[in-house]
Amino acid sequence: MNFTPVLLSAMTKSDIVTSDFWTSQFSSFTPATVVMTLLFALATGLMISLVYKLTYRGVLYSPQFSMVLIMLTLITAPVVMAIGSNVALSMGMVGALSIVRFRTAVKEPLDTCYMFWAITMGILLGARQYVIALCVVVGIGIILVALSYVHFRHPNAYLLVVHYDESAEPDIESELRRGTRARRVRSKTVTRGGAEMTVEVRLDNRTDIVGHMLDIKGVHDATLVACQNETGA
Repeated sequence: MNFTPVLLSAMTKSDIVTSDFWTSQFSSFTPATVVMTLLFALATGLMISLVYKLTYRGVLYSPQFSMVLIMLTLITAPVVMAIGSNVALSMGMVGALSIVRFRTAVKEPLDTCYMFWAITMGILLGARQYVIALCVVVGIGIILVALSYVHFRHPNAYLLVVHYDESAEPDIESELRRGTRARRVRSKTVTRGGAEMTVEVRLDNRTDIVGHMLDIKGVHDATLVACQNETGA
């Protein structure tokens, strides 16, 4: 019994199926397009992360959040490429994302803007709008760095905690008027052993005020603490 026609028929069908499979996979993009999009997404994510690091004015900088910005750009780009113009796939993706709950709290409102920026860049790159994405990331980066520099020139807000003898209070008030841009007493405690005063101050140099306070006779110690972040927010 000759099985050659059957084998040839099976091979032909297999080849056709394989050909159709790869044709459907690369009908809208090629492996080169995927690699190029990921490289652009990586470069864009690195640029966003660098801008975040340059403009950060908080107390503790988190390198992990910079990595999150890079990953958001890298993940969003291929998702948009896969969806393309497929309405059924896009609806399924929306339904899948709607059941995901993100329980990590974002401490700073500006961090949310950076996350949205990274996702937007991923969408543009996934849609293969490379020129628009380049213009947007460079333009927004320059604007954020410029605004951060202008805002950084403003006096920063701190809490100054001073332990002192009551006799030194006039000298402390005089030093506060001379060495700060603005001041406001937050709390004051007087005991038999001395007094403690917490003052919100705005100044440019955080070390001078502490050194000058310790030079005053009757001041035991002085502590300067940033108010939430160094921008005074």
